Amino acid sequence: MLMRTDPFRELDRLAQQVLGTAARPAAMPMDAWREGDIFEVEFDLPGVSPESIGLDVERNVVTVRAERPDLDGNKEMLAAERPRGVFSRQLVLGENLDTEHIEASYDAGVLTLRIPVAEQAKPRKIAITTKEGDRQAITQDGQREHSNA
Repeated sequence: MLMRTDPFRELDRLAQQVLGTAARPAAMPMDAWREGDIFEVEFDLPGVSPESIGLDVERNVVTVRAERPDLDGNKEMLAAERPRGVFSRQLVLGENLDTEHIEASYDAGVLTLRIPVAEQAKPRKIAITTKEGDRQAITQDGQREHSNA
């Protein structure tokens, strides 16, 4: 059987291991979701000590930095697939999130950020006045509430 060799295939594989792909960055993969009034983000950072993790917020940009130290240079490496060094990732958050009240925790190699939805972005009642001076508000379940002003 004749096998063709592609000199760029190995280079492409190596680049994906080191740099990752757009869909899955190698150094700091993450998941993000919204649950109720909280936006949660989890970063996989196995082998990273909590002291080497930095979290900065500037306006609506959250920057996560972490460092996985190099191994002792005297070791004979048989496989080296985990990236080492300093990693950084930025998240640009929408204006509807409250960056003043971000909570962060680190457990079992996973950094979790909990970012609350800003009060101004939450649904609220709006009072409607009539010509007679009565006030009317519509509740979240669609019921009308009446009161005299």
